[in-house]
Amino acid sequence: MSIRTLLASSGMIAAIGLGYGMWSIISPGEERRREMVKNLPEYSSQTMDETRKRTALVMQTLKEAAECNENLSRGIGGK
Repeated sequence: MSIRTLLASSGMIAAIGLGYGMWSIISPGEERRREMVKNLPEYSSQTMDETRKRTALVMQTLKEAAECNENLSRGIGGK
């Protein structure tokens, strides 16, 4: 093994180690991650209820559109 290969391998290993070290420093800990999840809008029961209602309305609209014979993409009065 030449010196050049040894230096290149050492440099790559050092770069990977530095990247991992920086990642571990900036990533949140488990406790901070749980706190962030609790503050997400989807975690609130009120927000979840609103999301369910909105999804149900969208699904109802899609069902009505699927049962309709008109092509709504042509616009009003277009044939």
